[in-house]
Amino acid sequence: MTPKPEVIAAIATAPGRGGIGVVRLSGPDLLSFAAALTGKQPRPRYATLADFHAADGSVIDSGLLLHFPAPHSFTGEDVLELQGHGGPVVMRLLLARCLDLGARLAEPGEFTRRAFLNGKMDLAQAEAVADLIDAATTTAARSAVRSLQGEFSRAVHALTAELIDLRMLVEATLDFPEEDIDFLQAADAFGRLDRLHARLESVFDRAGQGKLLQAGLHVVLVGQPNVGKSSLLNALAGDELAIVTPIAGTTRDALKSSIQIEGIPLHIIDTAGLRETEDEVERLGIERTWREIERADVVLLLIDAREGITREDQAILARLPKQLRRVTVANKIDLVQESAGREEAGDGVHLALSAKHGQGIGLLREELLRIAGWHPAEDIFIARERHLRALTLARDHLAQAQRVVRSSVPALELFAEELRLCGQALGEITGEFTADDLLGVIFSRFCIGK
Repeated sequence: MTPKPEVIAAIATAPGRGGIGVVRLSGPDLLSFAAALTGKQPRPRYATLADFHAADGSVIDSGLLLHFPAPHSFTGEDVLELQGHGGPVVMRLLLARCLDLGARLAEPGEFTRRAFLNGKMDLAQAEAVADLIDAATTTAARSAVRSLQGEFSRAVHALTAELIDLRMLVEATLDFPEEDIDFLQAADAFGRLDRLHARLESVFDRAGQGKLLQAGLHVVLVGQPNVGKSSLLNALAGDELAIVTPIAGTTRDALKSSIQIEGIPLHIIDTAGLRETEDEVERLGIERTWREIERADVVLLLIDAREGITREDQAILARLPKQLRRVTVANKIDLVQESAGREEAGDGVHLALSAKHGQGIGLLREELLRIAGWHPAEDIFIARERHLRALTLARDHLAQAQRVVRSSVPALELFAEELRLCGQALGEITGEFTADDLLGVIFSRFCIGK
């Protein structure tokens, strides 16, 4: 027999003081909790004004009591919400009272996990809940809402439905081998395969853009001391975030700032100037610079336009990881009477600009978007690295199916198997094929109370 689920409880609002605070419970038979807390039997889905009582009958707080009976609730179970005044002490007292009545403290993401397990949403929608909460830009929030409403899932389900139809044709051919290729050609199986591949590419592109909205681009500014890294950070951010002086070595630690360009979060890190130094504090800052470089998506190497690329700059370039995207930025063009511009060279893109006067900053923003692979669209849905890996795997199996069926001696059994594996990869996105340990990892990153 399936064990009866426990009642879980948690504070559902953010830590700190606020006008309203919410304690949420989910589980079976919550009317008994409502009676013990308030002495009332709340009407389903109606706000009931009530006093919340401690064990000795004293009033902890006054507020609203809401009851959502199963299965018409967020989790698919009975849900009770206590909406009181948003003081931390009051919320802790209300939560402690719920625990005294037999509830246990909810684990991170447990409410949403129960919603997934009870069929209220699929896994992609469940992850979109956390992505909506964590959205750093308006564009990311709108894309997360699209995923939460099921747009991403519907796109995956449409691919799966087409794949199933194609598999049915292939499996029927395996049962009647005398029909084989002629039957598949007559049913336009190969045309369907090509169209399915094109639609999968479209979904992959939309998901890739959504992943960019979710994770952003990590940009590290490197270069010798006093080439204008802090000035460039301030110019990109539009604020005086870093101290700028003519003294070399002013920045001794990594300064991080998050901005957005066209809705894409850019996490920009201004680092200590790279040079040989006897200063212990500056040396530790330089060590941190190289650690930041290892985690970067793109590095901007700043040079002084008056000096060009020096031997020291060449040494920095030689030490950068080979696969790391890089842009060489010649700063201070105002001092050499040059114009802002962009050119491509053998070692990558070169930009000329003046951080102090804002010349060429637009070119740099455009270059960062180009490196990110961003192109604006209205139908982007939020996605995660897990989704992209699953889509990549599905795409690989579909490509292998195309190669198998178009070989000189088509092996239809292998064709059918590649289609099956493609469908399994797509099913991992929505949770149809998901290991319990993966669910544990996904929901452990949620906030408690959601």
